[in-house]
Amino acid sequence: MPLDLLALLKNKIVQAGVIDVASDTVETAEDVVKVIDAVARFVPKSNIIATTNCGMAPMRREIAEAKLMALGAGAALAREKLG
Repeated sequence: MPLDLLALLKNKIVQAGVIDVASDTVETAEDVVKVIDAVARFVPKSNIIATTNCGMAPMRREIAEAKLMALGAGAALAREKLG
């Protein structure tokens, strides 16, 4: 969806899908930060919850674990970089 539509949700908590579960490619912490930063242009940072873009049940466990590690590392890095 176009991210500028998120501006309509200023007073809402927004779950940002920063991990692509349709791909076996493991995101980096920097990849996660980029998505959070893009969402933060339209939604207050305090209202952003970083998450996957869908369920991980059909994914191989080692890939799912690596993606969740990237999600955690990226969220921590975003808090450090973006405040």
